[in-house]
Amino acid sequence: MLRCCHWRFRPSLAAARMLSSPPPHSQSPFSGGSANSSSVGVNAKPELLLFPQSQPQKSTVACSSAGAIATISQCFSSIPESTESDLGSLVVVSFYKFADFPDHADLRKPLKDLCEELRVSGGIILAPEGINGSICGSRETVERVLAFIQSDARLNGLRQVETPVSPEQEAIHHGHSSSSPLAAGDDAPFRWDHVRVKLKTEIVTLGMPSVSPIERVGTYVSPVEWNELISDPETVVIDVRNDYETRIGKFKGAVDPCTTAFRNFPSWVEEQFALKEDGNETQPKVEKDEEDKAEKPKTLPRVAMYCTGGIRCEKASSFLLSQGFEEVYHLKGGILKYLEEVPKTESLWEGECFVFDKRVSVEHGLAQGTHKLCHGCKQPISDEDMKAPEYEIGVSCPYCYSKKSEAEKERARARQTQVEKWGVIGGPDKGRRPATKPDKARKRNAKLSSST
Repeated sequence: MLRCCHWRFRPSLAAARMLSSPPPHSQSPFSGGSANSSSVGVNAKPELLLFPQSQPQKSTVACSSAGAIATISQCFSSIPESTESDLGSLVVVSFYKFADFPDHADLRKPLKDLCEELRVSGGIILAPEGINGSICGSRETVERVLAFIQSDARLNGLRQVETPVSPEQEAIHHGHSSSSPLAAGDDAPFRWDHVRVKLKTEIVTLGMPSVSPIERVGTYVSPVEWNELISDPETVVIDVRNDYETRIGKFKGAVDPCTTAFRNFPSWVEEQFALKEDGNETQPKVEKDEEDKAEKPKTLPRVAMYCTGGIRCEKASSFLLSQGFEEVYHLKGGILKYLEEVPKTESLWEGECFVFDKRVSVEHGLAQGTHKLCHGCKQPISDEDMKAPEYEIGVSCPYCYSKKSEAEKERARARQTQVEKWGVIGGPDKGRRPATKPDKARKRNAKLSSST
């Protein structure tokens, strides 16, 4: 019988088809070729021509690899005139792909420059094992960024999940246009003027270089098939997210490993399923047969895993296969795709799904949830949590109050004061040294004079 940190596991269990609209195969601009300019983007109609050839080319941002140079202007024309409704429609797209990508660093600058030029915001991670990101912008500009990424054949076929921005957020920014770089407003998922493109060793950190989803992964399960799979009492359903995520929602009957980071998942699996090391292989321990006392290999269960968008359970499935598990399934598109496609009346999801942007959490239909973010520990908090005596805006909440020293709380209060006064940390004096008081200046000058 499996245990998690909260309760004894009972195998009563309740797979999201990933939105993937890759452009036709084309040579990578990072290897000197040019992208196919007629690629179809996110949820676009097949007949829609995203990049008209007749438009003038204005961008001159260069990207190079192995001595070959191509410009973004060769891949994309400037933004054509569009209707106000097209420009005003914000979307958030999460995407990833595991791929052999040793020259990933070459993509950082051209990708960041393109996002800034098109005013697409968010965060993107590049690593030798592929790409992982979440970006926000108008539908057209997001499609262009995704097409640019997929113009490298290795990254073609990104796994994508699209989330619309709420009507309230649409009303705040009053429509996005090329003349309004900050039109999304502070309440949009990301700021239009900010995109982060980071270089890392892994696109999702497991800390085990030998685990390669490029080589093998488990079986994808669509949302319509997911309920049947996890309702089977012979299936062990595992939530591979962190404890602060599982706290606000999970699938009915799922095991919660209560990990604080994804890199803790392998050790939990080894302990939970009583695995042992045998040379370079990790195998299940043997169990005694009560009748003949003979040792036989312990049978590993069928496992179904899920996470927010699919990337963590894809890597986790590769790990389980390397440990001897034979039946490994994972939700394609993650919780987000499930909440998008499965009606609430048929859903086995309970609670809200934590997301890593300003929305904090989403519900069925990907509507924005009720949780807020504690800026002291970056964990989701409910309305009830904010009524607790441990809650202090920008400083602490019931989940971090006892873990913070008084010095840490004072620093957080100072930061919150800056935010309330200026709207940003540091305000107009950010990065400047405090002005020297006259008396201190006189003493310093007197000391310098006496020394000479």
